Amino acid sequence: MTTERGSDPGQPETSSLVILGASGDLTSRLLLPALGQLLTDQPKRRVQLLGAGVEPWTDDHWRSVVRTSFGAREAAGPAVETLLDATVYFAADVTDPQELTTILSACIGRPAVYFALPPMVSARTIAALKEIELPEGTVLALEKPFGSDHQSAAALNAQLTRLVPEDQIDRVDHFLGNSTVFNLVGLRFANRIFEPLWNSQHIERVDIVYDETLALEGRARYYDNAGALRDMIQSHLLLVMAVLAMEPPSRIGTGDIREAMGAVLRATRLWGDSAAVSSRRAVYDAGTVDGRPIPAYADEPGVNPARNTETLAEATFAIDSWRWAGVPFTLRSGKALGEKRREIVVRFKPAQHIPIGLTGAAEPAKLRIFLGPDAMSLELNINGPGDPLTIDRTEMTAEFGPGALLAYGEILAGILDGKPSLSVRGEAAVELWRIVTPILDSWDRDEVPLETYPAGSA
Repeated sequence: MTTERGSDPGQPETSSLVILGASGDLTSRLLLPALGQLLTDQPKRRVQLLGAGVEPWTDDHWRSVVRTSFGAREAAGPAVETLLDATVYFAADVTDPQELTTILSACIGRPAVYFALPPMVSARTIAALKEIELPEGTVLALEKPFGSDHQSAAALNAQLTRLVPEDQIDRVDHFLGNSTVFNLVGLRFANRIFEPLWNSQHIERVDIVYDETLALEGRARYYDNAGALRDMIQSHLLLVMAVLAMEPPSRIGTGDIREAMGAVLRATRLWGDSAAVSSRRAVYDAGTVDGRPIPAYADEPGVNPARNTETLAEATFAIDSWRWAGVPFTLRSGKALGEKRREIVVRFKPAQHIPIGLTGAAEPAKLRIFLGPDAMSLELNINGPGDPLTIDRTEMTAEFGPGALLAYGEILAGILDGKPSLSVRGEAAVELWRIVTPILDSWDRDEVPLETYPAGSA
């Protein structure tokens, strides 16, 4: 990072955060509260914040937006006040090279440019950046989904790497907060009881489920063009699978974990190479969730029923490696379901032999890892409290540390420090699309029926 111009060399270095799309919901709801929390937690950090958006806001109005968002996390301290005193806003067309030059020339530290923009606008902004000279060390941070298919993701990678090196590109996945990743890594590799069993000899199947009670919630503009498969499985759950299934990294470093995840994705394919056999799709019909009436998805404002957009997607994958040969990984995500369920379920194989004389159902052991809040449960068979020859079921539970920062706080710290530990590599972003393309193609050909389920059902 460069030092703030004209500042005392003994003072903390200043980095510049440029938010393109600063007047949007992502900024006020997620980015700014997380930034306020980061600055409160690290009061010596100095950040110059520049916002740019289509709304004709003044600097004073922008400061009030920032202050309100900071108040959501009770942000306070010298780093917060320094930022609030100096933050500025540009009412600008961020696809215009001249206006981008004006914004970037106002930076006093190494710029980190956050694209809080719709994918199509981001693509036009990236094209505009090719027309200008970027400050040295500029970091580009983009929200996923990265591209809309295999081809567009590869093309976007090519555009970005012509602007800055790969290690200055941060493809953000807020779903993998640092604490979640490290909780999985610590559980697996710091406990000898798990790692020797973490393979196809002992594990029968793995399920990764992210079911939501939320319905569309006014997101038709994005969601009706994406659907559950693109929105959750391609964009997030395959990465959770990659962390769970990766080989042991030599160290907890950005490059090591990203490379280990990439190796898993390169080895992943659709189970049986058949979407008709290994995938399901469905859309919610009218129903009730937590006593709240929910209209059918087709009747939601902004939805085009002709698109046949799915609100529930399920797919099973194989990982072609020695460790995971023959183990199905089933990923599922759905909206407007009756119960919120966010977990990884590792189902072990049945016991090889149960001595004659023991009675009761001896189910295979299950390790359940819950996502947000992070916790775990190990389901085991033990002798019951009554008859000692009867097998009973018990659970051992534990909570993981939540981490000091929100997921977006971890993301912003990594971007500002040039250590994008939550970032997805360029080739991995392309692999994610390669993995799901056979499913998307099969669904486009209507080879897999679009089922329905009542909102609020299981």
